[in-house]
Amino acid sequence: MTQIIAVANQKGGVGKTTTSVNLAASLAVIKRRVLIVDMDPQGNATTGIGLDKHEMPVYLSDVLLGDAKVEEAIQTIPNMSVSGLAGGPDLTIAELEMMKMGDREYRLQKVLQSIKGNYDYIIIDCPPSLNMLTVNALVAANGVLIPMQCEYYALEGLSALIGSIETIRSNSNPKLEVIGLLRTMYDPRNNLSRDVSNQLAQHFSDTLYNTSIPRNIRLAEAPSHGLPALMYDKRSSGALAYLALAAEVIRKESSRQAA
Repeated sequence: MTQIIAVANQKGGVGKTTTSVNLAASLAVIKRRVLIVDMDPQGNATTGIGLDKHEMPVYLSDVLLGDAKVEEAIQTIPNMSVSGLAGGPDLTIAELEMMKMGDREYRLQKVLQSIKGNYDYIIIDCPPSLNMLTVNALVAANGVLIPMQCEYYALEGLSALIGSIETIRSNSNPKLEVIGLLRTMYDPRNNLSRDVSNQLAQHFSDTLYNTSIPRNIRLAEAPSHGLPALMYDKRSSGALAYLALAAEVIRKESSRQAA
């Protein structure tokens, strides 16, 4: 069964796009068929996998509005074994148009319905707010991965995000569940990082990934080259951490299916 994962957090700068791109690339290396869907108007996941967000023949926004077929928009990334649906500024316009539609929160779900069987994993990079684009991602997904910096404000935002997920589960997508909390930009030398990490382990032990993503310059540099860290510097601590995360995601999914 295809696992559709929304990488979401209402707080910006926590590593959503970095996680989406690098998790997708790592799953592909482990021989999984992967599609990355860029639902953020900033289009950073699009450029992060080497596509030009200003020069695409068909964008995700065109598909969401019914102006193009999803097959026309899917781009296969050379040498990466990952496919992509490109985001960009037109998603903001698409969001406004979708607000006028009766099925506005189900647009992405309908787009993915016909193609999801072609992939083992579909990774959706969400914008840093609970807007209609994020709602579409959460309605289309069966799992939410929440990247979190280990800082005080991240804990505050987590409760609000989980409340939003519960609302969507009740109203639109009963299959939606939080599949994991991921500690990003983690520095064990920092007292606050350790304290917040311990609180997460205490309150969310069932969903907190064992893998944490360290602060790593290669992770920061890789997007400027249009590459995931695994292809930019496969020996970097960031690349190795995302490989470990991909393996843990697969293990957890196998355990859920066996239960």
